[in-house]
Amino acid sequence: MKWLVLGCAVLLAGCAYAPPVDNPSAPEAMDSDAGEMAEAQQLEQAEAECARDGKHAEAQRVDGDVVYDCVASED
Repeated sequence: MKWLVLGCAVLLAGCAYAPPVDNPSAPEAMDSDAGEMAEAQQLEQAEAECARDGKHAEAQRVDGDVVYDCVASED
């Protein structure tokens, strides 16, 4: 009986201090995926708008925001 109690205590302590499991369905994981998808869509839209003028979009980070500029294509 003593060994059973000791084994359970060790198992419980091990589970309590174990590192968290990477969970792709966690809300935090979805936030980063949604942000990446939104940024990709913005880049596609900027590329389409710049292509009308024969240019391509170039991305820059300004104060944490992504800004797209049309620059001349280097062909």
